[in-house]
Amino acid sequence: MAWQLSWQFGALLLLGGSTVLLFLGMPVALSFVAINIVGAWLFLGGEAGLAQIVRNSVVSVMNFSLTPIPLFILMGEILFHTGIAIKVIDGIERLIKQVPGRLAVVAVVAGTIFSAISGSTIATTAMLGSLMLPIMLARGYHPTMATGPIMAIGAVDMLIPPSALTVLLGSLSGISISKLLIGGVVPGLMLSVAFVAYIMLRVQITPSLAPATLIEKHTGWQNWRLLVLYVLPLVSIFAVVVGAMSGGFATPTESAALGALATMALAGIYGALNFDALMKSLKGTVSITGMILFIILGATTFSQILSFSGATDGLVSVILGQGLSRLALVALMMLTLIFLGIFVDQVSMMLITLPVFMPLVQKLGVDPIWFGVLFLICMQLGLLLPPHGLLLMTMRGVAPPEVTFAHIFQAVVPYVIMSLLLLGLLLLLPGIATWLPNFLIG
Repeated sequence: MAWQLSWQFGALLLLGGSTVLLFLGMPVALSFVAINIVGAWLFLGGEAGLAQIVRNSVVSVMNFSLTPIPLFILMGEILFHTGIAIKVIDGIERLIKQVPGRLAVVAVVAGTIFSAISGSTIATTAMLGSLMLPIMLARGYHPTMATGPIMAIGAVDMLIPPSALTVLLGSLSGISISKLLIGGVVPGLMLSVAFVAYIMLRVQITPSLAPATLIEKHTGWQNWRLLVLYVLPLVSIFAVVVGAMSGGFATPTESAALGALATMALAGIYGALNFDALMKSLKGTVSITGMILFIILGATTFSQILSFSGATDGLVSVILGQGLSRLALVALMMLTLIFLGIFVDQVSMMLITLPVFMPLVQKLGVDPIWFGVLFLICMQLGLLLPPHGLLLMTMRGVAPPEVTFAHIFQAVVPYVIMSLLLLGLLLLLPGIATWLPNFLIG
């Protein structure tokens, strides 16, 4: 028989306990499994509760809506392990002529295209950092101008489909995955354009940050060859994935399968998909997907125990009882996410907050797509926030020794400010996030 405990105790034990374990450095999945075992014993009735969480765990990872995650990740893994990414960068570089901060602009444009065919922010940042950072530093770029754009555009990967974290957010929150994927497109492109404008303006003001680079002369077909052969076919995959979802011809899972198949077919046509590259891509996909599914296993049960203990209803009632306006409550939720982003990773942010935030969103009558895109921007910010931002760590891992953490922290500041400005704009103008999915899907 379940113990008769107050919802306040349940909230403190489950939310507080999981947060403390995460702060102590315990892996995300293990943190939630540990708390689930304690919560199930106390609130679901001892041994019967433990048996229940085992059944729930099996059901949670059999959810068909999670199937796009490995397929989206596979698209990015193939792109990187086959070397097609290098051809894309070369194709973009030939088209972008003498502009201020040219290589930094190339990094942003290339990163935006990779975002449309890769489901992993870390992979995009690591790949651009490995390929472009040494070249930029060798040509005299200041470390802040070389690293900042690469980290910033890596974070935008989360907003532009396909994105594994967007699928995970939609699955855990109950928000339409198709609409959420498409809802991130416009804000993501707005950030990319803002980054390019900032780089050009900043270098105009301080030319020493990015010395002018000599451009290899290409004329006629040579100027456009790589764009036509590599960039446009890969962008067409993005069009197929989004078009199939928005046209109602395919579910997110079917669209992801189409995208993965098209990516593999292209790599095969280019002669780049050898056995070694395929094995590396599949191993990377299995590794990342296994980690995500293990996390989902803990997350679903966590939400159920939190609800059963009365903590969810209790917290929602207390928050609504403060008399704050709907916009103020949404803003407060975003501030909570940004604060959490300083300390914990994106998946942990979802697991800690969604069980409380989604009932609030439903009771307030907030547009779930708008809320979902705001949530994505806050998670994207978390990737860039010092001192523990995941992309800051990734950049430090691929950067040469002369690039210090001080350079990396300084480099990311203007891009964080631009992301915060976009978040504020979306709070005031929800239509930026909702008009495209409403137009394409209805």
